[in-house]
Amino acid sequence: QVQLVESGGGLVQAGGSLRLSCAASGRTVRAFAMGWFRQAPGKEREFVAAIKWNGDTTLYADSVKGRFTIARDNAKNTVYLQMNSLEPEDTAVYYCATDRDAWRAVLVTTTWEYNYWGQGTQVTVSS
Repeated sequence: QVQLVESGGGLVQAGGSLRLSCAASGRTVRAFAMGWFRQAPGKEREFVAAIKWNGDTTLYADSVKGRFTIARDNAKNTVYLQMNSLEPEDTAVYYCATDRDAWRAVLVTTTWEYNYWGQGTQVTVSS
């Protein structure tokens, strides 16, 4: 069993930055890709970014490409999401999640490919 806890959310003005963290406990997640998703009110949960188990490959949604950066520190069992140039459209609850398959060669973007989820952290961007 893996427990994921997100932190770092908050209220920020448009153009500002936030850094989200996702700390895993229960067991190491170094064998699993990690993903960030978000869900705005009234909308479905959507893919934001993912990072391969070894950190050498990343993938981003088109809407955040060039503004967000995902990173991981396997020694700390933690994944990060650096968010720059934030826009009001980025307002959502942000969730981290673990890929259900260890050592997967490719990154996946659908929610059903991830089996452990955190409780989420709210990000609100004001205009």
